[in-house]
Amino acid sequence: MVQEANDEFHDEDYEHKYRKQIVNRLARIEGHVRAVKLMTAEDRDCSEVLLQIAAIQKALDKAAKLLLKDHLENCVVKAVHHGNQEKVLEDLNKALDNYIR
Repeated sequence: MVQEANDEFHDEDYEHKYRKQIVNRLARIEGHVRAVKLMTAEDRDCSEVLLQIAAIQKALDKAAKLLLKDHLENCVVKAVHHGNQEKVLEDLNKALDNYIR
């Protein structure tokens, strides 16, 4: 949804500085979630599972923070240069409203 709205700000010579780091973090989180699912299926101690879930939440927050930094440093700056700041800021506000509740 936000991707569709922001496609006009992405072109082939436009590089997201942190995108590879974000993808790598998400891959690690994906593996961590699978491990916690297995822990739960194996009836591991609840406090141990909760500790791992908290670690996943923190890892997701770090990935989101990095994505936001990438967006601000790249997409928003580019939009301002092209006079599209209202649309980009509107989309960013919607995303933040959904992320931070």
